[in-house]
Amino acid sequence: MGAAKQTNLFNDMKSDPSGYSAKDIEVLEGLEPVRKRPGMYIGGTDERAYHHLFAEILDNSMDEAVAGFATRIEVHVRADGYVEVIDNGRGIPVG
Repeated sequence: MGAAKQTNLFNDMKSDPSGYSAKDIEVLEGLEPVRKRPGMYIGGTDERAYHHLFAEILDNSMDEAVAGFATRIEVHVRADGYVEVIDNGRGIPVG
């Protein structure tokens, strides 16, 4: 593994907190918060964090299969470096 690239989560913050108010709060919906600050949700954006994310997704698929809610799990490593995990389970709970 090469050197991990770290992203400072506070780069966008104003240096003078006295000018901060409710109008400065940006409400993000859906997956936009994850896209904007992935490190807050997966612990980083380096190779180790992505490995952990993949392991969690695969573990969710395996849990569905063990519980009897999935009969198929597919893992594809694509030529462009993307990894896909596909199963026929119930999906990720959203509530």
